[in-house]
Amino acid sequence: MNTSLSLLTKHVRGVLAASAAFSVMAIAPVHAQEAADAAEANAEDYEQIAIVGSRAAPRSVAESAVPIDIISDEEFKNQGATDVVSMMQTVVPSFNVNDQPINDASTLVRPANLRGMASDHTLVLVNGKRRHRSAVITFLGGGLSDGAQGPDISVIPAAALKQIEVLRDGAAAQYGSDAIAGVINFVLNDASEGGSFEARYGSYYEGDGDMIQLSGNIGMPLSDKGFINLSAEYRTADDTSRSVQRDDAAALVAAGNTFVADPAQIWGSPEIKHDYKLFANLGLELSDTAEAYMFGNFAEREVEGGFYYRNPHTRGGVYAADDGSLLVGDLTDDLSGNCPTDIIPGDNVLTNERYINEVANNPDCFAFNEILPGGFTPRFGGTVTDMSLVFGTRGELANDITYDVSLNLGENEVDFVISNTINPSLGPDTPFEFSPGRYTQSEQTLDVDFTKPFEIGLYEPLFVASGFQYRHESYESFAGDTASYEIGPLASQGFGIGSNGFPGLAANSQGLVSRHNIAFYVDAEAYITETFMLAGAIRYEDYSDFGDTTKGKVAFRWQALENIAFRGAFSTGFKAPTLGQSNVRNVTTAFGTDGKLIDRATLPPTDPVSQLKGGEQLTPEESESITFGVVADFDNGLFVTADYYNIELTDRISTASGIALTDEDIAILLDQGISDASSFSEISFFTNDFDTTTEGLDVVANYSMDMFEGETKFSLAYNWTSTEVDRASDNISAERIRMLEDNLPAVRYSATANHTNGDWRFLARLNYFGSIYEDHLDSALPIDKVGSEITIDLEMAYNFTEELTVTVGAKNAFDEYPDENTQYAGIAGSLYPTTSPIGINGGFYYLRGVYTF
Repeated sequence: MNTSLSLLTKHVRGVLAASAAFSVMAIAPVHAQEAADAAEANAEDYEQIAIVGSRAAPRSVAESAVPIDIISDEEFKNQGATDVVSMMQTVVPSFNVNDQPINDASTLVRPANLRGMASDHTLVLVNGKRRHRSAVITFLGGGLSDGAQGPDISVIPAAALKQIEVLRDGAAAQYGSDAIAGVINFVLNDASEGGSFEARYGSYYEGDGDMIQLSGNIGMPLSDKGFINLSAEYRTADDTSRSVQRDDAAALVAAGNTFVADPAQIWGSPEIKHDYKLFANLGLELSDTAEAYMFGNFAEREVEGGFYYRNPHTRGGVYAADDGSLLVGDLTDDLSGNCPTDIIPGDNVLTNERYINEVANNPDCFAFNEILPGGFTPRFGGTVTDMSLVFGTRGELANDITYDVSLNLGENEVDFVISNTINPSLGPDTPFEFSPGRYTQSEQTLDVDFTKPFEIGLYEPLFVASGFQYRHESYESFAGDTASYEIGPLASQGFGIGSNGFPGLAANSQGLVSRHNIAFYVDAEAYITETFMLAGAIRYEDYSDFGDTTKGKVAFRWQALENIAFRGAFSTGFKAPTLGQSNVRNVTTAFGTDGKLIDRATLPPTDPVSQLKGGEQLTPEESESITFGVVADFDNGLFVTADYYNIELTDRISTASGIALTDEDIAILLDQGISDASSFSEISFFTNDFDTTTEGLDVVANYSMDMFEGETKFSLAYNWTSTEVDRASDNISAERIRMLEDNLPAVRYSATANHTNGDWRFLARLNYFGSIYEDHLDSALPIDKVGSEITIDLEMAYNFTEELTVTVGAKNAFDEYPDENTQYAGIAGSLYPTTSPIGINGGFYYLRGVYTF
């Protein structure tokens, strides 16, 4: 924490000084203010102004050459979801997110998917500036996002937002790496007066998962020429359980083991112990022709969830030896205890006479059944800390040249914690709680952008934008506490090393890696005729670690009829491998295909053992993307857009399926100084290992009408997506390929009716999720069809005064659940398929009060 804070503090003075120097050059108004004024002048959603998608004069959603969704702050208020990630799913057609029960670091930062791509294929901006990545790598991301390292957008409070702009088109040529699926731009509230305070309580129908959230926003003037807008949010949430007793745990209980918990393993949402978010947005007019701006955030979230149950008869390295016999340690210094190595546990080892006489009552011998007789289930979580600061100036120079110069500092840190577990090699002296290490992602970016219109005889001036970007990023790993990776005295006797479930990062494996890149771009756009607009962009980027790349884009918009326009784009894109993907070392516990737990080590792809198994230096992912659509704006108020997309993505980066280690491999790891290698069963590494083609259709429709003496707004967000794996190496299993192709719903849509009548408001939303395939527990346990589902959201609000509104509602009001996991529920105790798109928790009701001033 102190390290993180000091890093930002170190650069603040430089940012302030540089921005002040740039502001001296300013002499004209800025496009962003013009965009805001235009948006206020026309409140209809499809006429709102978007910053993303065009670097020329900002255009409305209807006039854009590429599909853009704008989510207003009002839409945030009309939902039962409490975080921005879940809110977006109901209004953006191809945006998907689901819960992550027992999914390692994914529990801390949920991966979200746009247009069927992984979570780090979407570029995230705040006020048009690149957002830094999370330090969390989703080692178990539910198939599609396995190995992804994207930004953590859940740290942005809804109270801080003016609107969200979602560009559903490849935009790497305009904005740089990661914009393969599209761009999400979070536009911060810039009000200089007024504010609001919101209190919200909610709970699941099952009576668990109680949630309390408090948030507020206030706008204040900064002299008479600027604003300060501050937002804060605080949230806590209890965990949930949708579990059944595991078959092996039930057998232990039936055999007389009274120490086994019921359920032994919990599947559900993690506990959010605290989650607070602070955001500030400032702007100041420096003259009639320029302004300075600054915005930034600080957020901290502590989350704890469950892990897999450790069976007291079968968990290798803790309770069981390789041959299945009871693992017994000799506590004498000279191994003179003559401890037994051939005890077969039977139905209940606690009643086994040999165990009682030769182990439990023998001070020279030790088995973990003595202190953890019913087995144990680790609790895993951590604290995510996120902060950023952006400072710059923008305005207009002579000859209609506009500029925007900014410095951007961002950092995300995750500090892992695991409890209710042991370091087996320490025997009876083991602690039961560990800090296995932390990871920090830091980024610093300088952006210099210019635009200028040129009169060249076209219907409109040719807008040309150009710019330069320099970005430095680093990824640092810090060792865990000594006990989390220590090699204890029982290691030589077959006991596992490190905190079981998530071994700590050893001191000799910690370190800092960094890189930098530079980019230049040119972006041009103009209406060739009154009805035909043409745009193009080209971008060159050079990375210090893998080389350079050049990408391009062309787009058009044709107003074919008064009410109908066609639009389309072709673009090439890329995503650079992240520093985390190239360098991280991590150990996770996964379910093996034989039903037993295995420790899988993720190593750098250039590690000697990884290279023995096919690992190579990572290269960028490359994409070609086509979008074609129609925009219909009818006189009766119906507004419809339909956009087809096709994305060919080659050399995709993901984690290889687990590869078994031989004794020779383990010996090489030990020679490298990886002292806990004897505990590993498998390895994995990041690899450019497969190609895909993803195509889909997004349909968005809006219509308003007067009815029942009030006004009703209807909206539809529809998506069809299909992905095919065109090429895959032997490192990708058949089940993994099927997850990539079929784990997202092929069809998903939300249809909403929002009726306002005086002081009353009523909302109803129908959500449809198509069927999916799940490889249960990622261990070759196929659920070929998790059936399609329909859920209904209901909400009713009443304005008691002009300032106070109270809302009651229910998300998944009719308490729908996915199909029960009848095939494999007994294996690990999961009552429902864990990757179900509707989640596994059922209905959620809530009460919300908002006071506006």
